[in-house]
Amino acid sequence: MARGGAGKRDAGDSGFLGFRSGSVDPGAARRRRRGPRNKKRGWRRLAEEPLGQEVDTFLEDVRLQERATGGLISETPDENLFFVDTGRQEKDLKINQDLKKRFWIDRILESRSKVPSPKNILAHQIPNGKKLKRKQRLWEHLAQQGKLPREVRKAQARLRQPPEPKTKPSDSEETASRPFYDLWAEDNPLDRPLVGQDIFFLEQTKKKAVKRPQRLQTKPSQAPAVEVISSGGSYNPSFQAHQALLLEAHEVELQRQKVEEKLSRQLAFPTVDEAPTQESAFKEQCEGLLEESDGEAPAEPEGEEDAGSLAHRPPGPEKKTEQQRRREKEARKLRAQQAAERAAKTRRQEVFQLRGIRLQVAQRLMELARRRERRRLKRLAEDAKPRRLGRLKYQAPDLDVQLSTELADSLRKLKPEGSILRDRFKSFQRRNMIEPRERARFKRKYKVKLVEKRSFREFQL
Repeated sequence: MARGGAGKRDAGDSGFLGFRSGSVDPGAARRRRRGPRNKKRGWRRLAEEPLGQEVDTFLEDVRLQERATGGLISETPDENLFFVDTGRQEKDLKINQDLKKRFWIDRILESRSKVPSPKNILAHQIPNGKKLKRKQRLWEHLAQQGKLPREVRKAQARLRQPPEPKTKPSDSEETASRPFYDLWAEDNPLDRPLVGQDIFFLEQTKKKAVKRPQRLQTKPSQAPAVEVISSGGSYNPSFQAHQALLLEAHEVELQRQKVEEKLSRQLAFPTVDEAPTQESAFKEQCEGLLEESDGEAPAEPEGEEDAGSLAHRPPGPEKKTEQQRRREKEARKLRAQQAAERAAKTRRQEVFQLRGIRLQVAQRLMELARRRERRRLKRLAEDAKPRRLGRLKYQAPDLDVQLSTELADSLRKLKPEGSILRDRFKSFQRRNMIEPRERARFKRKYKVKLVEKRSFREFQL
């Protein structure tokens, strides 16, 4: 048994469909999907329903009418929608005063949208408006009491007692009043406060510059910082200058080709004719052994060799007599005396050879000076060349040269050659400021594994 009126239901709420063709489920309206309407998902659900679609269509139509006509067409008067056409242009212009033919440029530039632009609120706002209003009210209150603001009082005081104009001294007077001193002199007035103080303290407190080392006074290389190229490298060179530059580039290429050919010859594998054979290898191993064996005498027994050496041994020296020793002593004295006489005679003869000796000394001095100058020039040439600062050698850059067919007849067609950044980098290396370097190569830490995809393998099959 149902409680109270809760069990009472209308016939339409029975939950069963009627027998007519137009009958619908009465509880379908109540069984709508429920969900939050303040979420985006609820908006989409409402927009997908028939009522939401109708509302969107209506609002879109209203916005279109506002953009096109400036309002709803149903609320627009007939005079703005229609005009009278009698077939006569003059009569139509009199009847329709508002319809006047305009220029085409005016019709292009006019705004198509009838929606008014939004009002710029910031244009009507004043920065610090409240503060200025409070200050204005304060000034009005002080004016009622007979007081003036501080800025006004200062302005009135300046009007009553204007300041004296400052006269700027002329250049001659200023120069005469200013003392002159030598900036690099020892008694410089700027350095007087530092006189008598500890030098180490002044250097540590950055009040005195540290003495520059002598090695920093000399340049690492005597080569110029910027080398001017030959006239053949200009955009409009003469024929002789351009041919000279081409010859220089040709010689560089020939030298490079010779180095490559020499390296290829040294590393080339021998041909079939030049390849070593077994006979040549055996002959090379026996080189010198067969020639020595041909010149050797036949071997003899050891006993016979000892006996022959004793039989043919030369007799020893006999003892000299006193007479022989005295004669040898007198002969040595005579040879020494003759040598001294010859030396004295030679010295006496050299007096007459002073002119020839002076000429020899002058030639020797000239030769020494020539060698000294040659060594100096060689040292200067070595200073101008790049040194070996690292494990790599300096490689001169390629010459920027254009062939005769590549020369442009105007600056517009001229193609740039070389790079300023690369030129400066090579200049630093040539002047021994940085060591020759090469670009770091990428070295993979792991081995690359190639895998063929299964889909590709099945497609290939």
